[in-house]
Amino acid sequence: MNENPSVPPRSSVLERGSYGEVLRVGEILRKETVGGILLVGAAVIALIWANSPVSDSYFALRDFRIGYEPWHLELSLGAWAADGLLAIFFFLVGLELKREFVAGDLREFSRSVVPIAAAVGGVVVPAVTYALINSTSPETLRGWAIPTATDIAFAVAVLAIIGSHLPSALRIFLLTLAVVDDLIAISIIAVFYSSDIQAGPLLLALIPLAVYTFLAQKYRRFFGTRPAAAWLILLPLGVTTWALVHASGIHATVAGVLLGFAVPVIRSRAGGGPSAGPGLSEIFEHRFRPISAGIAVPVFAFFSAGVAVGGWDGLVSALTDPVAIGIIVALVLGKPAGILGTTWLLTKATKASLDRSLKWIDVFGMSLLAGIGFTVSLLVAELSFGPGSAHDDHSKVGILAASLLAALLAAAVLGTRNRQYRAVEAEESIDTDRDGIPDVYDKDRRP
Repeated sequence: MNENPSVPPRSSVLERGSYGEVLRVGEILRKETVGGILLVGAAVIALIWANSPVSDSYFALRDFRIGYEPWHLELSLGAWAADGLLAIFFFLVGLELKREFVAGDLREFSRSVVPIAAAVGGVVVPAVTYALINSTSPETLRGWAIPTATDIAFAVAVLAIIGSHLPSALRIFLLTLAVVDDLIAISIIAVFYSSDIQAGPLLLALIPLAVYTFLAQKYRRFFGTRPAAAWLILLPLGVTTWALVHASGIHATVAGVLLGFAVPVIRSRAGGGPSAGPGLSEIFEHRFRPISAGIAVPVFAFFSAGVAVGGWDGLVSALTDPVAIGIIVALVLGKPAGILGTTWLLTKATKASLDRSLKWIDVFGMSLLAGIGFTVSLLVAELSFGPGSAHDDHSKVGILAASLLAALLAAAVLGTRNRQYRAVEAEESIDTDRDGIPDVYDKDRRP
């Protein structure tokens, strides 16, 4: 409470989210925890298989081609995982980002400015760091976007392993960081990693996308209450949009984000208004997140993380490649420097302060955790150098090494704060009213 009314209270950053947002983010992260464990397991299996005496069978499986060639869809299983399954992952990114800005806490500028700016800093600084290390080689410079994204599933799996009782403010901050820099990463892919753009298929893709958008907006209640209708009507339109975007030369995962943006967040007045229940976006998120976290991302990790290291000499060769060095330095040092530095500069520029329950060591720990750039980094590595090339293999070794190092450092920092996190968690859960909402959140319900 401000004891001197003549002095305005200082604003704070990384505050607790609204009660509904805290519950929603908690549910998302519980699902991502399982997905993260599956992702790590799939990557470990791929690495072991790719470096075993029967490694040829792994690469034969990854490179096995299937699909309809006249539609340019005869792809290897690895390409199907990268172009097809990851479209489901980015569909969820589109749903999540739109919901945050339309109905979540990020619709308020005061809440959104810090995580968005931190995400931008966490993209720019690693990209510049990598570019400086590889500035003398145009060939390796193509990988500048590899260390830009955060893998939320892997990061949450690390939190689950160390048993961190992360406060709601930090959980929301981490999720927002990951979603925003995933969007920046997919924008980079669309602009810098698309080639030989074909205008015909791209323009044709607008037709099923427009029909999908119209139906989802007009009949949101119908598709929300009848899952079969969504699978039979909206899914074929989405697949058609994806196939045409793929044929146009733009990476097909962009279609996933566009389809996610097309789904309405708020229920229509005819459907009872926003208070009548979840909107179609939230319903789709519940339906597709298990598919993404449990199948799409682990399968992609399985086909992308399998790198034949070639023994000790091969590992040394990979880790001394400027590509791997740039990725490791950018993710382990550049990522936290960008996130922590941007957040600190914002507090100084706005004369704000951290929420009273947090310290800068907490933001530092979260920034280290954001250096786990796995799923999207592997995708960008393949787009930068081509699957199976030497630089591609070395970049993947760098991604794996950097993600492991970032996870260990984050676990060390955040693990030391677990006692404080338990105290904050207890504070957030006490003094529950008759309405079932902790008193600490009652301010969110006041007019």
